Amino acid sequence: MASPKRLQGLTAATITPMTPDGEINLSVIGQYVDYLVKEQGVKNVFVNGTTGEGLALSTQERKQLAEEWVTKGKNKLDHVIIHVGALSLPEAKELAKHAAAIGASGIAGIAPFFFKPTNKDTLVAFLREVASEAPGIPFYYYHIPPLTGVKIRVEELLDGIKEQIPTFQGVKFSDTDLLDFAQCVKNHKEQFVLLYGVDEHLLSALAMGASGAVGSTYNYLGKKNNLMLEAFAKQDLTLAQQYQFCTGEFLSFVFKLGFGVAQTKAVMTFTSGIPMGPPRLPLLSASVDFIEKAKAKMASLIL
Repeated sequence: MASPKRLQGLTAATITPMTPDGEINLSVIGQYVDYLVKEQGVKNVFVNGTTGEGLALSTQERKQLAEEWVTKGKNKLDHVIIHVGALSLPEAKELAKHAAAIGASGIAGIAPFFFKPTNKDTLVAFLREVASEAPGIPFYYYHIPPLTGVKIRVEELLDGIKEQIPTFQGVKFSDTDLLDFAQCVKNHKEQFVLLYGVDEHLLSALAMGASGAVGSTYNYLGKKNNLMLEAFAKQDLTLAQQYQFCTGEFLSFVFKLGFGVAQTKAVMTFTSGIPMGPPRLPLLSASVDFIEKAKAKMASLIL
Protein backbone atom coordinates (compact mmCIF):
# COMPACT_ATOMS: atom_id res chain seq x y z
CA MET A 1 0.00 0.00 0.00
CA ALA A 2 3.05 2.28 0.03
CA SER A 3 1.92 5.54 -1.53
CA PRO A 4 3.97 8.19 -3.31
CA LYS A 5 1.48 10.83 -2.17
CA ARG A 6 2.47 13.17 0.65
CA LEU A 7 0.24 12.64 3.67
CA GLN A 8 -2.11 15.61 4.03
CA GLY A 9 -5.71 16.48 4.87
CA LEU A 10 -7.59 14.44 7.46
CA THR A 11 -6.45 11.13 8.92
CA ALA A 12 -8.86 9.18 11.10
CA ALA A 13 -7.38 7.73 14.27
CA THR A 14 -9.18 4.41 13.99
CA ILE A 15 -11.25 2.77 16.69
CA THR A 16 -10.72 -0.93 17.33
CA PRO A 17 -14.03 -2.79 16.91
CA MET A 18 -14.63 -5.48 19.51
CA THR A 19 -17.18 -8.18 20.05
CA PRO A 20 -19.41 -8.03 23.15
CA ASP A 21 -17.00 -10.36 24.96
CA GLY A 22 -14.02 -8.08 24.25
CA GLU A 23 -12.30 -9.82 21.31
CA ILE A 24 -11.21 -7.78 18.31
CA ASN A 25 -13.80 -7.84 15.55
CA LEU A 26 -12.02 -7.92 12.20
CA SER A 27 -15.21 -8.67 10.27
CA VAL A 28 -16.37 -5.02 10.19
CA ILE A 29 -13.12 -3.40 9.00
CA GLY A 30 -14.20 -3.49 5.36
CA GLN A 31 -17.46 -1.77 6.26
CA TYR A 32 -15.48 0.73 8.34
CA VAL A 33 -13.22 1.59 5.38
CA ASP A 34 -16.21 2.17 3.10
CA TYR A 35 -17.91 4.34 5.72
CA LEU A 36 -14.86 6.59 6.14
CA VAL A 37 -14.37 7.02 2.41
CA LYS A 38 -18.00 7.37 1.30
CA GLU A 39 -19.64 9.07 4.28
CA GLN A 40 -16.84 11.15 5.77
CA GLY A 41 -14.52 11.72 2.82
CA VAL A 42 -11.53 10.48 4.82
CA LYS A 43 -8.98 8.34 2.98
CA ASN A 44 -6.11 8.18 5.49
CA VAL A 45 -6.07 6.12 8.69
CA PHE A 46 -3.86 5.88 11.77
CA VAL A 47 -4.20 2.36 13.18
CA ASN A 48 -3.53 1.03 16.71
CA GLY A 49 -3.03 4.45 18.26
CA THR A 50 -4.59 5.89 21.41
CA THR A 51 -8.14 5.90 20.02
CA GLY A 52 -7.59 2.33 18.82
CA GLU A 53 -6.53 1.16 22.31
CA GLY A 54 -3.30 -0.08 20.74
CA LEU A 55 -1.47 -0.44 24.03
CA ALA A 56 -4.34 -2.50 25.48
CA LEU A 57 -4.01 -5.07 22.68
CA SER A 58 -1.65 -8.00 22.36
CA THR A 59 1.10 -7.90 19.76
CA GLN A 60 -0.73 -10.53 17.74
CA GLU A 61 -3.99 -8.56 17.83
CA ARG A 62 -2.20 -5.44 16.65
CA LYS A 63 -0.67 -7.37 13.77
CA GLN A 64 -4.05 -8.77 12.79
CA LEU A 65 -5.64 -5.32 12.80
CA ALA A 66 -2.79 -3.87 10.76
CA GLU A 67 -3.13 -6.63 8.19
CA GLU A 68 -6.89 -6.17 7.94
CA TRP A 69 -6.67 -2.40 7.46
CA VAL A 70 -3.97 -2.75 4.78
CA THR A 71 -5.93 -5.49 2.99
CA LYS A 72 -9.35 -3.85 3.14
CA GLY A 73 -7.94 -0.41 2.41
CA LYS A 74 -6.15 -1.45 -0.77
CA ASN A 75 -7.25 0.74 -3.70
CA LYS A 76 -9.61 2.63 -1.37
CA LEU A 77 -7.37 4.40 1.16
CA ASP A 78 -4.44 6.65 0.33
CA HIS A 79 -2.46 5.99 3.50
CA VAL A 80 -2.55 3.34 6.24
CA ILE A 81 -0.18 4.42 9.00
CA ILE A 82 0.46 1.80 11.68
CA HIS A 83 1.28 2.94 15.18
CA VAL A 84 4.01 0.67 16.56
CA GLY A 85 4.61 2.31 19.93
CA ALA A 86 4.92 -0.25 22.70
CA LEU A 87 6.06 -0.81 26.27
CA SER A 88 9.34 -2.32 25.09
CA LEU A 89 11.78 -1.62 22.28
CA PRO A 90 11.77 -5.25 21.03
CA GLU A 91 7.98 -5.20 20.67
CA ALA A 92 8.05 -1.86 18.85
CA LYS A 93 10.71 -3.17 16.47
CA GLU A 94 8.71 -6.35 15.83
CA LEU A 95 5.59 -4.34 15.01
CA ALA A 96 7.56 -2.00 12.74
CA LYS A 97 9.05 -4.88 10.81
CA HIS A 98 5.62 -6.47 10.43
CA ALA A 99 4.02 -3.23 9.23
CA ALA A 100 6.63 -2.88 6.51
CA ALA A 101 6.21 -6.51 5.45
CA ILE A 102 2.44 -6.22 4.96
CA GLY A 103 2.66 -3.07 2.85
CA ALA A 104 1.68 -0.30 5.26
CA SER A 105 2.12 3.25 4.00
CA GLY A 106 4.17 4.19 7.04
CA ILE A 107 4.72 3.66 10.74
CA ALA A 108 4.52 5.91 13.78
CA GLY A 109 6.20 5.63 17.15
CA ILE A 110 5.84 7.36 20.49
CA ALA A 111 8.42 8.12 23.15
CA PRO A 112 9.02 5.41 25.79
CA PHE A 113 6.67 6.27 28.66
CA PHE A 114 7.77 4.09 31.61
CA PHE A 115 11.53 4.49 31.48
CA LYS A 116 11.41 7.92 29.87
CA PRO A 117 14.11 9.58 27.76
CA THR A 118 15.35 12.75 29.43
CA ASN A 119 16.88 14.45 26.40
CA LYS A 120 16.65 14.64 22.64
CA ASP A 121 19.60 12.36 21.90
CA THR A 122 18.15 9.48 23.93
CA LEU A 123 14.74 9.84 22.30
CA VAL A 124 16.23 9.97 18.80
CA ALA A 125 18.32 6.87 19.52
CA PHE A 126 15.18 4.98 20.54
CA LEU A 127 13.18 6.12 17.52
CA ARG A 128 16.09 5.29 15.21
CA GLU A 129 16.07 1.69 16.44
CA VAL A 130 12.35 1.37 15.71
CA ALA A 131 12.51 3.03 12.29
CA SER A 132 15.47 0.87 11.23
CA GLU A 133 13.17 -2.17 11.13
CA ALA A 134 11.12 -0.57 8.33
CA PRO A 135 13.74 1.11 6.14
CA GLY A 136 11.52 1.27 3.06
CA ILE A 137 8.57 3.26 4.43
CA PRO A 138 8.09 6.65 6.11
CA PHE A 139 8.45 7.02 9.87
CA TYR A 140 6.41 9.52 11.90
CA TYR A 141 6.93 10.62 15.49
CA TYR A 142 3.75 10.58 17.57
CA HIS A 143 4.15 13.44 20.06
CA ILE A 144 1.60 13.10 22.87
CA PRO A 145 3.13 14.41 26.12
CA PRO A 146 -0.17 14.41 28.08
CA LEU A 147 -0.03 10.57 27.96
CA THR A 148 3.70 9.78 27.69
CA GLY A 149 4.92 12.46 30.07
CA VAL A 150 7.82 13.14 27.68
CA LYS A 151 7.92 16.88 27.00
CA ILE A 152 10.96 17.15 24.76
CA ARG A 153 10.05 19.94 22.34
CA VAL A 154 9.37 18.81 18.80
CA GLU A 155 11.16 21.87 17.43
CA GLU A 156 14.32 20.58 19.11
CA LEU A 157 13.70 16.98 18.06
CA LEU A 158 13.36 17.84 14.36
CA ASP A 159 16.66 19.66 14.17
CA GLY A 160 19.01 17.27 12.39
CA ILE A 161 16.76 14.22 12.76
CA LYS A 162 16.82 13.34 9.05
CA GLU A 163 20.53 12.58 9.31
CA GLN A 164 19.80 10.21 12.20
CA ILE A 165 16.62 8.65 10.77
CA PRO A 166 16.63 8.77 6.95
CA THR A 167 13.01 7.61 6.70
CA PHE A 168 11.73 10.31 9.05
CA GLN A 169 8.72 11.91 7.37
CA GLY A 170 6.91 13.99 9.97
CA VAL A 171 5.05 14.37 13.24
CA LYS A 172 1.63 13.71 14.70
CA PHE A 173 1.57 16.64 17.13
CA SER A 174 -1.00 15.86 19.84
CA ASP A 175 -0.37 18.73 22.22
CA THR A 176 -1.73 22.24 22.72
CA ASP A 177 1.67 23.96 22.68
CA LEU A 178 1.10 26.02 19.55
CA LEU A 179 4.34 27.91 20.10
CA ASP A 180 6.31 24.69 19.68
CA PHE A 181 4.13 23.71 16.72
CA ALA A 182 4.58 27.12 15.09
CA GLN A 183 8.37 26.85 15.36
CA CYS A 184 8.18 23.42 13.72
CA VAL A 185 6.22 24.94 10.84
CA LYS A 186 8.53 27.93 10.54
CA ASN A 187 11.71 25.87 10.41
CA HIS A 188 10.69 22.47 9.01
CA LYS A 189 7.46 22.58 7.00
CA GLU A 190 9.20 22.25 3.65
CA GLN A 191 10.97 19.09 4.78
CA PHE A 192 8.41 17.36 7.02
CA VAL A 193 4.69 16.62 7.23
CA LEU A 194 3.27 18.35 10.32
CA LEU A 195 -0.03 16.79 11.36
CA TYR A 196 -2.00 18.31 14.21
CA GLY A 197 -3.67 15.98 16.69
CA VAL A 198 -5.97 18.07 18.91
CA ASP A 199 -9.19 18.15 16.92
CA GLU A 200 -10.88 21.03 18.71
CA HIS A 201 -7.88 23.28 17.90
CA LEU A 202 -7.44 22.32 14.25
CA LEU A 203 -8.33 25.70 12.76
CA SER A 204 -5.68 27.34 14.95
CA ALA A 205 -3.13 24.81 13.74
CA LEU A 206 -4.13 25.41 10.12
CA ALA A 207 -3.51 29.10 10.63
CA MET A 208 -0.06 28.18 11.92
CA GLY A 209 0.57 26.12 8.78
CA ALA A 210 -0.35 22.51 9.65
CA SER A 211 -0.01 20.03 6.77
CA GLY A 212 -3.08 18.11 7.94
CA ALA A 213 -4.55 16.43 10.98
CA VAL A 214 -4.91 13.09 12.75
CA GLY A 215 -7.79 12.65 15.16
CA SER A 216 -10.64 10.58 16.49
CA THR A 217 -13.47 12.97 15.55
CA TYR A 218 -12.68 12.55 11.86
CA ASN A 219 -14.32 9.13 12.20
CA TYR A 220 -17.72 10.76 12.63
CA LEU A 221 -17.23 14.49 11.94
CA GLY A 222 -14.88 14.06 9.00
CA LYS A 223 -17.29 15.56 6.50
CA LYS A 224 -17.67 18.78 8.48
CA ASN A 225 -13.94 19.05 9.05
CA ASN A 226 -13.25 18.48 5.35
CA LEU A 227 -15.59 21.38 4.63
CA MET A 228 -13.61 23.45 7.12
CA LEU A 229 -10.39 22.61 5.27
CA GLU A 230 -12.00 23.67 2.00
CA ALA A 231 -13.23 26.94 3.48
CA PHE A 232 -9.80 27.67 4.94
CA ALA A 233 -8.12 26.93 1.60
CA LYS A 234 -10.46 29.44 -0.03
CA GLN A 235 -9.57 31.98 2.68
CA ASP A 236 -13.16 32.05 3.92
CA LEU A 237 -12.26 32.31 7.58
CA THR A 238 -15.81 33.07 8.69
CA LEU A 239 -17.11 29.82 7.22
CA ALA A 240 -14.12 27.86 8.51
CA GLN A 241 -14.80 29.21 11.99
CA GLN A 242 -18.40 28.07 11.79
CA TYR A 243 -17.33 24.51 11.04
CA GLN A 244 -14.76 24.58 13.85
CA PHE A 245 -17.39 25.95 16.23
CA CYS A 246 -19.69 23.10 15.19
CA THR A 247 -17.09 20.50 16.17
CA GLY A 248 -16.28 22.45 19.30
CA GLU A 249 -19.93 22.61 20.32
CA PHE A 250 -20.20 18.82 20.27
CA LEU A 251 -16.89 18.22 22.04
CA SER A 252 -17.54 20.85 24.69
CA PHE A 253 -20.86 19.15 25.44
CA VAL A 254 -19.48 15.61 25.71
CA PHE A 255 -16.38 16.66 27.66
CA LYS A 256 -18.70 17.82 30.42
CA LEU A 257 -20.33 14.37 30.45
CA GLY A 258 -16.99 12.59 30.61
CA PHE A 259 -15.45 11.81 27.23
CA GLY A 260 -12.66 9.43 26.29
CA VAL A 261 -11.88 6.39 24.18
CA ALA A 262 -14.81 4.37 25.55
CA GLN A 263 -17.28 7.16 24.79
CA THR A 264 -15.75 7.63 21.33
CA LYS A 265 -16.60 4.00 20.58
CA ALA A 266 -20.21 4.67 21.54
CA VAL A 267 -20.43 7.81 19.40
CA MET A 268 -18.97 5.98 16.40
CA THR A 269 -21.44 3.12 16.89
CA PHE A 270 -24.56 5.30 16.80
CA THR A 271 -23.18 7.59 14.08
CA SER A 272 -21.95 4.95 11.64
CA GLY A 273 -24.15 2.00 12.54
CA ILE A 274 -21.01 -0.15 12.83
CA PRO A 275 -20.86 -1.94 16.20
CA MET A 276 -17.64 -0.90 17.93
CA GLY A 277 -18.27 -2.93 21.06
CA PRO A 278 -16.88 -2.30 24.54
CA PRO A 279 -13.42 -0.99 25.43
CA ARG A 280 -10.73 -3.01 27.19
CA LEU A 281 -10.27 -2.67 30.93
CA PRO A 282 -9.41 -0.46 32.73
CA LEU A 283 -11.71 1.58 30.49
CA LEU A 284 -15.43 1.14 31.08
CA SER A 285 -18.23 1.27 28.53
CA ALA A 286 -20.13 4.51 28.01
CA SER A 287 -23.29 4.80 30.07
CA VAL A 288 -26.76 4.72 28.58
CA ASP A 289 -27.22 8.28 29.81
CA PHE A 290 -24.12 9.43 27.94
CA ILE A 291 -25.18 7.70 24.74
CA GLU A 292 -28.67 9.22 24.80
CA LYS A 293 -27.41 12.74 25.46
CA ALA A 294 -24.52 12.56 22.99
CA LYS A 295 -26.80 11.15 20.28
CA ALA A 296 -29.30 13.97 20.78
CA LYS A 297 -26.52 16.56 20.68
CA MET A 298 -25.05 15.12 17.48
CA ALA A 299 -28.47 15.20 15.83
CA SER A 300 -28.92 18.86 16.81
CA LEU A 301 -25.68 20.12 15.25
CA ILE A 302 -26.47 22.69 12.59
CA LEU A 303 -23.98 24.76 10.60
